[in-house]
Amino acid sequence: MEGIFVPIGFFLALFAILYVYWTTRTKERLALIDKGADASIFKTEPSKYALLKWGIFLIGVAAGVISGYALSRVVNAEVAFFTMIFFFGGIGLIVAYFTVNALSKKD
Repeated sequence: MEGIFVPIGFFLALFAILYVYWTTRTKERLALIDKGADASIFKTEPSKYALLKWGIFLIGVAAGVISGYALSRVVNAEVAFFTMIFFFGGIGLIVAYFTVNALSKKD
């Protein structure tokens, strides 16, 4: 019975955070409309290279998992996995940054 409280608490906290976010967002937009301002500032175009960024990042994370597995034979498994995932995920983000910059300059 005690094991059920953690998932229930997690989902209640998640619901509370999302509820506050959406109600605050709605109030901000209504306040802008009341003042006569344009509420279209909240609409953003999706990035042209968003999928490329995510793809490069996830390839980096996968490389981190693989290298973490290889390194786990030498050092503690938890340390190996966490460090390699963060390291290669960060490298993936850096590569994605330079790739997107180069592609956007080309356009």
